[in-house]
Amino acid sequence: MSRRVVRQSKFRHVFGQAAKADQAYEDIRVSKVTWDSSFCAVNPKFLAIIVEAGGGGAFIVLPLAKTGRVDKNYPLVTGHTAPVLDIDWCPHNDNVIASASDDTTIMVWQIPDYTPMRNITEPIITLEGHSKRVGILSWHPTARNVLLSAGGDNVIIIWNVGTGEVLLSLDDMHPDVIHSVCWNSNGSLLATTCKDKTLRIIDPRKGQVVANNFEEPVALQEMDTSNGVLLPFYDPDSSIVYLCGKGDSSIRYFEITDEPPFVHYLNTFSSKEPQRGMGFMPKRGLDVSKCEIARFYKLHERKCEPIIMTVPRKSDLFQDDLYPDTPGPEPALEADEWLSGQDAEPVLISLRDGYVPPKHRELRVTKRNILDLRPPSGPRRSQSASDAPLSQHTLETLLEEIKALRERVQAQEQRITALENMLCELVDGTD
Repeated sequence: MSRRVVRQSKFRHVFGQAAKADQAYEDIRVSKVTWDSSFCAVNPKFLAIIVEAGGGGAFIVLPLAKTGRVDKNYPLVTGHTAPVLDIDWCPHNDNVIASASDDTTIMVWQIPDYTPMRNITEPIITLEGHSKRVGILSWHPTARNVLLSAGGDNVIIIWNVGTGEVLLSLDDMHPDVIHSVCWNSNGSLLATTCKDKTLRIIDPRKGQVVANNFEEPVALQEMDTSNGVLLPFYDPDSSIVYLCGKGDSSIRYFEITDEPPFVHYLNTFSSKEPQRGMGFMPKRGLDVSKCEIARFYKLHERKCEPIIMTVPRKSDLFQDDLYPDTPGPEPALEADEWLSGQDAEPVLISLRDGYVPPKHRELRVTKRNILDLRPPSGPRRSQSASDAPLSQHTLETLLEEIKALRERVQAQEQRITALENMLCELVDGTD
């Protein structure tokens, strides 16, 4: 009688568990917009959720530790004139998030470490280039300030957020609506899915489709019918893919290996209520002391509930095999280096001593002045004293005055921030 061989894997017994009730985020009016994005983005500092908002689109940003009931007057991030459809945290700056909207624009926001007293209404920069709604955002995994957007115009645009410029526009790759876009690990290629039922692998810098219409699948997994789209999350450190059905109430997870049959079913985490969306914490935001290998943020109609995936281990020591070095917050390339053809793998960090997010780092946008690039055209009026060319001395005086004014504005902004912080401390102290 033959004995069935059980495949050896340290992830065979991964189990999911919902966090305790006091660790959830309550009274959040999750957006009811019918869109297939995850509606939630999370990093080691903040949780962001697209919410219902009158007169435009909005999302809420909560410090990760601010669990419990959320005050109905808690400040929102507002500025879009139509619903927000997607949000994505910058992987290289935990205070920077991008939002995409039905109003055809992308906005990039700087989130302060303190809790603001009023709505955040001024983005660092607004990116305009799509002719229809923008529903997909994805930051480049290794290059600083490089952001991808995809819209209902079937166009993918790759931006340099640091200058506000379009780096690349891929406008003839997709004949129909783009459903999803994903970078590979070093950001050299894109994988896209489209309404035309074709999966494409694209080299964005060459503007070429390098593979599509794969003839035979490597593996085929039958799934029971889900109420909505599947949201996939892949962890390259453990080679586990998690499938969360939007409108479903379960998370199925599979281990990917190099040998046939390649895809191995591990388990299913199920709960009573369906998910409206899902956030996925980067590996550096997990609690390594509890052998936590994944953490989801499940959206309900009025709350967000953390779900923790753990590998059961008896030892309290750091588990090297569960936590190889993982991508940290430092970019490996500048935007122009990537555009010129350079590639670089993510800059890795160790989680042995846990991860502490760096303090607030400001994203500076340097828009290039088109007036610096070309001389004025057209006839000039007859020259008068006011038209005389500025002397070097006058230019230097003006520049000094501009510099002094800029420093004064920055000093006032710092004073406003300090006063807001003091006010927050006073309010916290009276609670």
